[in-house]
Amino acid sequence: MQIVTVDGEGGIARVALTGKLDIAGAEVISIPLATLSGAKQGIVVDMSGVSFISSIGIRHIVMAAKALSRRNGRLVLLKPTPMVVEVLTTARIIEIIPIAETDAEAMALVEK
Repeated sequence: MQIVTVDGEGGIARVALTGKLDIAGAEVISIPLATLSGAKQGIVVDMSGVSFISSIGIRHIVMAAKALSRRNGRLVLLKPTPMVVEVLTTARIIEIIPIAETDAEAMALVEK
């Protein structure tokens, strides 16, 4: 798993993930995602490069979303692959974390 973080305007960070978000991948993202969720007002997580997601990967994303929510912030998932969408739908994560298909849509959702 690779993670690339870019600070944006207005306290919004963009995180691009590439690879498998399994137990090893979750270990890679846990500290950076937790740090950002405590420091930023919003996070857009580009999931277009994620080929697999496990329950531990979902857990880290949900924890970051909850941390942001407690401070009236928001986490948005951008362009997840169809397989990842299927897993997130089955786990009912899409009911609590919005998914965007475009950068403009992601920014609009994170700024709500």
